[in-house]
Amino acid sequence: MRKMFFMLVFSIGMLPFFANAQKQREYYEITVYRCKYDQEKIVDGFLREAYLPGLHKKGIHRIGIFKPLANDTAAEKQIYVVVPITTLQQLISLPDQLLKDKDFLQHGKEYLEASYKNPPYTRMEKIVLEAFPLAPLMNLPQLKGPKQDRIFELRSYESSTEKLYHNKVKMFNEGGEISLFARLNFNSIFYAEVIAGCHMPNLMYMTSFENIADRDAHWKTFGSDAEWKKISSMPEYQNNVSKAEITLMHAAEYSDY
Repeated sequence: MRKMFFMLVFSIGMLPFFANAQKQREYYEITVYRCKYDQEKIVDGFLREAYLPGLHKKGIHRIGIFKPLANDTAAEKQIYVVVPITTLQQLISLPDQLLKDKDFLQHGKEYLEASYKNPPYTRMEKIVLEAFPLAPLMNLPQLKGPKQDRIFELRSYESSTEKLYHNKVKMFNEGGEISLFARLNFNSIFYAEVIAGCHMPNLMYMTSFENIADRDAHWKTFGSDAEWKKISSMPEYQNNVSKAEITLMHAAEYSDY
């Protein structure tokens, strides 16, 4: 009886811990490859044959691989890789862990052992983010149309100062922007603060749509929504974005979503 009593007390005492654990905020690493046409094939092969399988073996899934719509006409091709991680230590240790994987080394050989005369990309950029408090975990999109038609929209909002940046983050969370996106079915994947990157202070988030027409219709509805007009007109949320960068993308055929 005493044992059951202490087990009950222990369980009740642990409830707050488990509640907080469920709300632990994820981190995201976004890698942007900038490639010439012949380099793009090498990066694609590396990601498809070595990198994604290597991460999957480590228990990391929900990896998004995206290419901007502008790639069709751009001389410089871009590839975006979005990886969810649980801790910063996982982010730090992952490269060394992959280099101990024989399959990763074998299938990624062309990329990993490329010479300086024939590199697989012109430049590579990495961005590290922490999920918003009210959107602590990534949500996979609930889309039903053909994968090749789906649109993934990545937005980066820069602010003039740290104070204004934190104000914009608050506008998304306590201010109600996240709940507004949910009500309007934007199929948002993540909302996150950039904690290391080249355009700070800034936040980034990704939404998804069945196709370009669906995307345009959603934003039209958003712009005319009474709640958005109320939020965006509030004095405390003025001038908190100095630059908005919008990238429309398709998912690679080998992307996890």
